[in-house]
Formats: sequence, structure tokens, C-alpha cells
Amino acid sequence: MTDRSPHPAGRSDGGLQNRTKIILGILAGLVIVIAVAAVLTFTMTVTTGTSGVSLPFETHYAVSFPDGNAVTIGSSRIAVMAYNGSVITEADGNREQLAVGQTRIISPRHATISIFGIPLYSADFQITLQYLGSTGTKDNFDLTVAASQKIPSFLLDRLVPSTVKATPV
Repeated sequence: MTDRSPHPAGRSDGGLQNRTKIILGILAGLVIVIAVAAVLTFTMTVTTGTSGVSLPFETHYAVSFPDGNAVTIGSSRIAVMAYNGSVITEADGNREQLAVGQTRIISPRHATISIFGIPLYSADFQITLQYLGSTGTKDNFDLTVAASQKIPSFLLDRLVPSTVKATPV
């Protein structure tokens, strides 16, 4: 008496499972390669050219700038220094002294986010700073970002550097 296998000769029990695993592995590898390429080609450009559209979307932050150190927000270089109960602000080479409660508007900018060279997001925005006073080595402001489109939180996180303590209000 011979024992016959229910499977044809030359075929193992895991043939279909192995093929499925290989295909899933290839698909997972492709997804990883595409994700890495997307991260590597992610660009955010901020320019001074704006389209002149209205800026109806606002986001408010309580921020603390390091006194006497320059930071870059968007493409604007901002330096602040406390002086006799006020603060001297320098934004893009223009100096202005602010007393507590006074505001400063920084010229409008345009931001574009691209992945694989394809623009995914484009908006005009403008930053307004209201001086709230100084505490120790920090100068405190209410920072308002007004934009032509709702700004994703990850973009705002990229606009505000880590040296600036920013808390959404």
C-alpha cells in the first residue's frame, strides 16, 4: 500500500504562503522607499513675494525670544533686546522700539511646501508681534500668524525655531 500525498509532486505545503510573504515584503519595501524619498524631497520655501490675498486664518502663540539673540521665523531674521522697560526689535534689518502693549507687523511672506518637486501647499502669511514684557533673559510676545489658508500645525512648528519657546494660545 502506498501513501499518496494530497499535493502534487514538487510542490510544498507553504508555496502559496511563501509567495504571499514575498509579495508583501516587496510592497512593504516599496512603501518604505517611497516614504524615505518623500521625506528627503520635502521642501518648504518662504519668500517675500505675496499674491495680495486676504489673510483670514489666524493662529496665536505666546512666545519667549532669547534676549539679544537673533532667531529666524519663516524667512525673517528677528532679534530682540530689552532696554529701559521696552524692547528693541530688529526684523529683516529694520529696527523698532516697542513699549509694553505695542505691536509690530513683519512684512508678509509666501510659503510653499513641496514633495517630489510637486507643490502641495501654498499660502501667504504675515506675523504680528505684541510686546508683553521681559522676564529674566527672555522677552515675551503674543505672536499672531495670519494666513490666506489654514496652516497645518507641522508647518507652524517648522516656522518657529526650537530656540523660541512657543505655546499655542
